[in-house]
Amino acid sequence: MTAHPFYRRDIDGLRALAILPVLAFHAHVPGFSGGFVGVDIFFVISGFLITGILVREVDARQFSLLRFYERRARRILPALLVMLAFVLGMAAWLYLPEDFAAVPRSALMALMFLSNLWFFMKTGYFGGPAETMPLLHCWSLAVEEQFYIAFPILLRLCAGQSPRLRLWLVAAMTLASFALACWKQADTDSFAFYLLPPRAWELFAGALLAMAPIRPVQNSFARNVLALAGLTLILWAVFTYSRSTVFPGVTALAPVLGAVLLIQFAPQTWVGHLLSTRLMVGVGLISYSLYLWHWPLIVFTDYARDQALQGGAQIAIIAVSLGLAWASWRYVERPFRDPQRFDQKRIFILGGWGMAAVAACALAMLPLGGWNARFSPEVTALANAAHDNSPKRSVCITRQVGGDRPECNLGAAVPPTAALWGDSHGVELAWVLGQAMGAKGEALMQRTHASCPPVLGYQLAADPDCARFNEEVMQRLTQDRKIRLVYLAGFWASRAYRQPDMITKIDATIARLQASGKQVIVIGPVPSQAFEVPRRLAHAAAQGNLASIKGASLAQYRQDTGWFTSHYAHWQQQGVAILDPLPALTEGDHTKLMLKGKPLYFDSHHLSLAGARAVLQPKP
Repeated sequence: MTAHPFYRRDIDGLRALAILPVLAFHAHVPGFSGGFVGVDIFFVISGFLITGILVREVDARQFSLLRFYERRARRILPALLVMLAFVLGMAAWLYLPEDFAAVPRSALMALMFLSNLWFFMKTGYFGGPAETMPLLHCWSLAVEEQFYIAFPILLRLCAGQSPRLRLWLVAAMTLASFALACWKQADTDSFAFYLLPPRAWELFAGALLAMAPIRPVQNSFARNVLALAGLTLILWAVFTYSRSTVFPGVTALAPVLGAVLLIQFAPQTWVGHLLSTRLMVGVGLISYSLYLWHWPLIVFTDYARDQALQGGAQIAIIAVSLGLAWASWRYVERPFRDPQRFDQKRIFILGGWGMAAVAACALAMLPLGGWNARFSPEVTALANAAHDNSPKRSVCITRQVGGDRPECNLGAAVPPTAALWGDSHGVELAWVLGQAMGAKGEALMQRTHASCPPVLGYQLAADPDCARFNEEVMQRLTQDRKIRLVYLAGFWASRAYRQPDMITKIDATIARLQASGKQVIVIGPVPSQAFEVPRRLAHAAAQGNLASIKGASLAQYRQDTGWFTSHYAHWQQQGVAILDPLPALTEGDHTKLMLKGKPLYFDSHHLSLAGARAVLQPKP
């Protein structure tokens, strides 16, 4: 195939600059904390290249919507269909029932280019559940294809208008989309991240560059400075942004503007020469396949190992991703993009049959649910422990102060005489305590806020509601004379809680409760594990080596929690009772994972109901 007359090697190099940070970020390579901005660069490139083609065809009165979608089918479908088939097969072989059930549905959404809507409703991009979703990355393909459903039609409708009017219309839509992104950027529902309206401005940025390119800069020094500025903006975002960055919105300006500057000014500069090197162009050519394949490979590897990639595993998966991407580009992408081998009719027929085949497989899997028949009852029971948590977990964890919140009182329908105050580690403990008190005709008040220890004065920049919540709970407790007993529970093994003045703040919290006449019981730290306990145990049972799985060592537990447990004696001298979970969760020199065949955790560090009962109702 001959090179297209408008082909630019530096743009393929820019594709490499987009995909490599994404690959490094997903593979947990240190330093690439903002690698996710590579997707924004892809959006700009796509908007620029495709709009350039559309505008030339519309202006020459040669535009055909059928031909446009033929090109999209050649570009997108073959490699996508192969990847989807692989994901369905791997998930059927590897995934436990709970995790498998969502895969066929997400495959159907990917086929219909609705993945962004699906994942918007299901999970956040940086959330824990996202780590088990092998098709999460298809959200960006959905955004692009949704954009290209309407945009070509818009350009065709504007064919009879002046180019200036067309330009102003697109500019207005760009500003509207950007304004929406800024308005929604701080929302935690992922609307700004996943959906087209607040993302469209990034594609429009490339489109505007194609419709009205900036006047060429003749001065070589100025061009080099502008290209370097573009590269700097992208690298700054890649190396300084992180999961905690409010994104997208204003922060997306850096990678988007950087991509715009490089597209416009990189030719005939040293940055352009760097992007045009053989290595960068080679990676750019396989960037689409690399994007498709790297994420499922990482997800399945992490899942099989029950831990995030590190060390040699990182290197191996990156190498396999690159090799598989090259093979996909060479033997799948290239042949189907050649009109001499596959004409328009064959592309649509083969694409249609391919989509139908993958859809049929996914649809056949849907009625199977988690497909429990693949595993023994023991494996299924262990995996299902991921749901062995409080029936009121989602209701009784407060995430926002103020407004209408349910009174989380557990036990009998009487005024509570005890309270459990804590973070998410207190939820299952509260449920078990509530059951025990309910059997005696009493009630427990539960006040729990995620990632917020029951400590007055604890400040959390990412959650200003935490401090307000704790003050609110303290006021409620001190004003309620019926509540005589207060349990304090927290994720004391968390690094976030190990602040220099934390013990002083805990002392002050205890003193204030005692001053109001409350008996205080401090619930000690729960050992944290390095893996999702139900999943690891289920995998081990499936492989016949359940007995070989051990919990965290006691030495590790003491290292993580010594800052807290060393104050037990001090608190006891102050009249505080200590409820130490460790005796119930210890076996030899390691912590326990199971008791009587039931996992003691429902994830890596939260006690399951079985675990909470073991701690609160120890057997002699």
